[in-house]
Amino acid sequence: MVMNMPDSAPPTRATSPNSRSKSPNQSAANGRSKWLAGRLGPLGEPNFRRFYVGYATSMLGTSMSAVAIAFAVLASGGTATSLGFVFAANIVPMVAFMLGGGVLADRLGRRPVMLTADVARCAAQGALAVTLFLGHPHIWLFVVAAFVVGTGNAFFQPALSGLPVQLAPREQLGNANALFGMVQPAAQVAGPALAGIVIAAGRPAAAIAVDGGSYAVSALALAFLSFPRTQRGPARSLLRDLADGWTEFSAHAWLWLQTVQFTLFNLLTWGPYLVLGPVLARDYLGGARAWGAILASYGAGAIIGGLLALGRRPRRPLLVSTVTTLGFPLPPLALALHLPVVAVAAGALLAGAGSAFGGAIATTVTQQRLPADVLSRVGSFNMVGAFAFGPLAFIAAGPAAAAFGVRAVLGFGAAWAVFGALAVLAAPSIRNLTWQDGPPTRSPSAPEE
Repeated sequence: MVMNMPDSAPPTRATSPNSRSKSPNQSAANGRSKWLAGRLGPLGEPNFRRFYVGYATSMLGTSMSAVAIAFAVLASGGTATSLGFVFAANIVPMVAFMLGGGVLADRLGRRPVMLTADVARCAAQGALAVTLFLGHPHIWLFVVAAFVVGTGNAFFQPALSGLPVQLAPREQLGNANALFGMVQPAAQVAGPALAGIVIAAGRPAAAIAVDGGSYAVSALALAFLSFPRTQRGPARSLLRDLADGWTEFSAHAWLWLQTVQFTLFNLLTWGPYLVLGPVLARDYLGGARAWGAILASYGAGAIIGGLLALGRRPRRPLLVSTVTTLGFPLPPLALALHLPVVAVAAGALLAGAGSAFGGAIATTVTQQRLPADVLSRVGSFNMVGAFAFGPLAFIAAGPAAAAFGVRAVLGFGAAWAVFGALAVLAAPSIRNLTWQDGPPTRSPSAPEE
């Protein structure tokens, strides 16, 4: 917290009886309270608080259903190949429709787009849960539900990337992004455990029904948000809006450099790690329990990183956020070296902390420096660029490991992650960019909420 100091010494003032009676412990408690209130300031905003509760509920339901759907597919007679089709049906629409989702969010307003996405995802998961309660549905129904949910994600996520500027004051954007960054890892830690309890007490359908209900909670939270009305700009084609988003995205070297870094990182490092990590966990760490502990450590690290990001305003924010990516190579490197599970989990903890800490800072920089009414389009280019090669990474990891060895693939991925981070750090636009609290230049039009 920054305190404003007077230009000259003030006149002597009488000390109030109340201030004289305060003990050092009370003063310290008040100081801690103000420190905490500063970092949790976004939660004092009604709009932010409403949406945050709905979003956290939705993410928890999603983490629960991810476990439940796998068991439900297998219980309905599906195979590993069937499960692969279900997972692919969730990813493909995200890559296909995310750019359009960013355009619509900036054009129509983020809240109506996100609200529609939540309603569609609620309906899909609710229908799937009902059919599972009634019997064993065909695999195609799982595929259809996954496709609808993935399509909803494609429209929801770009809108979410621009929403914080409408929910929190500019001086609290960093804290808002840190709070958002803690939601997913916390859900990934708690969701599977809760799903196991719900599935054991009933059936996978119950956990999927909970997920459907969580989308309803998110939709309800969105419905109660209150934003000032803004003027629409002149009507333009969707392709023109998309082109304007690309122009804004490509105009900032610091932005597309980070996207390229994560595109190659996901292809060469993280995708192979997620596929081959369980293989090495089975071969020398003891199996699924060890891999679960590693994933949980990453989630715990992300929660810690999000907490550490609260209240941080680094002078060179992208320098700091890029340095934090040097933690990503640690877990694949530990596996490649056949280190014990404690070492791999420690590496995952540091990687998770760096991901949440650096991610909150980098996201805040984008929101500080780009006009609010292009954030969703720019976010969609960033997300599509970063994750477009994810399916290829999953498919190619196995053949690459068969040709070169699992440890060689993971070791190369770790080395590439270090090289990529150092290459980005060499760019002046990354090293020299400074923290900015002032408003960015506004683009010609903003959507009406």
